[in-house]
Amino acid sequence: MKFVLLPLLCLLCCQCGISPQGRSGGSYIKGVLMGGPTQEERATQIASEPRGNFYIGRRYHIVSTRFWGYLRKPGAPWSTAKLVVMNEAKKRNPDRLPEDGPAGQRHGYDQNYEYKIQGYYTGKTVYDPNSDQVLPEFMLTGYELIQRKPGWLFRTTDRYDPRSMTLMP
Repeated sequence: MKFVLLPLLCLLCCQCGISPQGRSGGSYIKGVLMGGPTQEERATQIASEPRGNFYIGRRYHIVSTRFWGYLRKPGAPWSTAKLVVMNEAKKRNPDRLPEDGPAGQRHGYDQNYEYKIQGYYTGKTVYDPNSDQVLPEFMLTGYELIQRKPGWLFRTTDRYDPRSMTLMP
């Protein structure tokens, strides 16, 4: 009897297998891989972007936080992007929907969408108590969807977890 229980006990305690949730070798890696282009393909995409008086924005939604996502100048790498809080006094965010709406029709539905963003930094900072960060405020004046599935943001190994900050430059 103990020969049957001992291997079972070891398996339950060690959790040494690999699971789809990111568990490997007994340690937990938060989130799901975001996929996307190679580093070379991404660098080529960014280098070929048209320049202008706008920003490239990537929506980054974490449950209960008030920041919008990352903004960078066209042609600049994502490592230069700033996490921002959007001021919606002039234009509402694309995902301005109820937080408890039906799936696909709620705040944050556009996680990781990439946008062409018009507006300007106000020079003010905003405290987001749920992420415990002081972030720059951006006055949104317009936006245009570029793509829905651009893939990873900072690194090819980026993982997204809707309840935890996993994406940082």
